[in-house]
Formats: sequence, structure tokens, C-alpha cells
Amino acid sequence: MSDYAERIADLERRVAALEGQRPTAEALAAGIVGYQGDVHLNGDLSWQIKFGVDATLQLPDGPRVDLLAALGHPVRTAIVRHLIANGAQPAPALSEAAGLRSTGQLYHHLKALVSAKAVEQDSRGSYQVPPTAVIPLLVILTAAADVAGQLR
Repeated sequence: MSDYAERIADLERRVAALEGQRPTAEALAAGIVGYQGDVHLNGDLSWQIKFGVDATLQLPDGPRVDLLAALGHPVRTAIVRHLIANGAQPAPALSEAAGLRSTGQLYHHLKALVSAKAVEQDSRGSYQVPPTAVIPLLVILTAAADVAGQLR
């Protein structure tokens, strides 16, 4: 499949998920995985998604591996947790929350998070987790804690 065809197929899957269309029986042959959340931090957010296992396993690994790699550093995870809990924050507040001593270290970590689309810079120069990423990131953190045995 060409890169263009992969991108179109990915967009079609995402639009179907956003529009709440039910996956076809063929797409669900191996099962379905999903998550949902209702979060009341810095505004009310609600999200639900269901996706076929086969389709999940066929997605390109690059973007998801980039996100997991960005979250794989304790400082970056601390930054994301702080932003989810407290909303948009300026760089000095993030540096303090993450226990960093230099702005260079902070911007190194922010660059990885922004590149992975876990964090964005708003028009005032503060950083925030995009609203559409709050619940998925909380699910990732919860799932990681579950796999690590922290929830049992």
C-alpha cells in the first residue's frame, strides 16, 4: 500500500471513529479494543473510542512509538501529569514541577513532547496538553500502571 493510500485509509478510520460509526463485522474479526473517559479537570472532557484489533495492529508504528518514547522519560511524564492536573502552564512552572535546574533541560523535554503531539504551546506561550489528548494520555498512564502491577 502506498504512503498516500495508507494516509487515506487512516483518515477514513479516524473519521469513522469520530462520527461514531460502528466497525464492520470484517473489521472486528479479531475483536475490538476501546477506551473512554469523562474528566472534570480544567473543564469537562468526554471521549470514547472503539477500534478493531486487526486495524489497530495494522496502523503504522512510527507515531505511536514516538509518543511512547516521549512518555518514556520520568521528567516528561511528570510534565504531562502536571499539565493534565493543572491546565496550561508557563515554562518556569513546568521546570519547577519537574525539578529541573536549567531551561535547556526543560526545552529538550518539551520539544520531544510537542513533537509527539502530547503537548502544545498556546498563543500566550504557555504549554498544555491538547484537550483531545487528555483522556487518551490518562488511559496510557493508567494502562501502563496496570501492566506494571500498580493497580492490583
